[in-house]
Amino acid sequence: MVSKQEIIDRFISYVTIDTESDPESPTTPSTEKQWVLARKLTEELKVMGMQDVTIDNNAYVMATLPATTSDLAPVIGFISHFDTSPDFTGANVVPQIIENYDGEPILLSKEQELYLSPDEFEELLLYKGQTLITTDGTTLLGADDKAGITEIMTAMQYLIQHPEIKHGKIKVGFTPDEEIGRGAHKFDVKKFGADWAYTMDGSQIGELEYENFNAASAIVRIQGKIVHPGYAKGKMVNSLYIAQDFIAALPRMETPEHTTGREGFFHLHDIKGDVDYTELHYIIRDHDKSQFEARKNKIAEIAKNLNEQYKAERITVEIQDQYFNMREKIESKMHIVTIAEKAIIKAGIEPIIKPIRGGTDGSQLSFMGLPCPNIFAGGHNFHGRYEFVPVESMLKAVEVIVNIAQLTVSEKFDE
Repeated sequence: MVSKQEIIDRFISYVTIDTESDPESPTTPSTEKQWVLARKLTEELKVMGMQDVTIDNNAYVMATLPATTSDLAPVIGFISHFDTSPDFTGANVVPQIIENYDGEPILLSKEQELYLSPDEFEELLLYKGQTLITTDGTTLLGADDKAGITEIMTAMQYLIQHPEIKHGKIKVGFTPDEEIGRGAHKFDVKKFGADWAYTMDGSQIGELEYENFNAASAIVRIQGKIVHPGYAKGKMVNSLYIAQDFIAALPRMETPEHTTGREGFFHLHDIKGDVDYTELHYIIRDHDKSQFEARKNKIAEIAKNLNEQYKAERITVEIQDQYFNMREKIESKMHIVTIAEKAIIKAGIEPIIKPIRGGTDGSQLSFMGLPCPNIFAGGHNFHGRYEFVPVESMLKAVEVIVNIAQLTVSEKFDE
């Protein structure tokens, strides 16, 4: 369908542009450098022949591929984000191309003696004989989600070059700041104008997801009392010890490293403090809405109990909902999942239908009126130096996009 080299060249042209987002920035996009790729994509869409190509004041890119059939087919969309995670640097990415992967450890950095090994990442063995793109061990790769962008752009170009393929109107959208939870915040669903869409933002080949976590953040603020330690008896209140009590009061095994599947968790991801004042930063996750609410209540209950123990309001808690399980909005429209599943099977792939242990633009978009399941983009080990993507997985993702376009016209589904 498409050559390996075409995919490789396009992907590398995107990942070598630094688009790291910044959670501390109030702007959209959160970093000026995201504009570089946003503008590049805008120009490429125009050159390849897409219509209604726009880039708005917040760097959201949209375009339209007109229908090639007169049938009244639904308008579908494909969406990916162009920012990369602030968890690990995406500056000066130097991709390595591993042809005909032999199943052995891959040397990422000779200086650091750093290897990408199937002893640690056994999924590598799924791709023996294939072409892998890895990092050089000093940056992330950016397959999350520049693999998705590569696949959408390549599929649109293929459909333009093959007008004999029957499809309805197709919309594409590229968003900033997904990695800091803001990717859909200013997405104009009405302007996009699709009946439904798919985010190309999953991982392993075959993944198809229409469930994700309900998510909230929690900031636990603990006020102590600083007194000279030589005269502290009966006076000092050490906020660090109260923080220790708070942490110990949460179920230790309900953390990311001890849970899987639909199991929820509390994740303490940041601590900053001293004797006088400490902050604990948590994320709260659960697929089940009632258990999600119970987790938020648990945080508040622990704070209440400790305040009673210390006979003062030493602890305050700020909880903010972030996003919700898109299954709530998609399960009444399961034909859109069925189409994607059939498209994956048609590409010769075994579908892997499972819940996302995370979030996606598709979650927020689903609650904004644009039902939006998530499809594999092919990458692994996102947000770090061990990230890699098989070229063959990206090629298959292109095929799946084209299949969805065709099936939306040719198949009849109960809505």
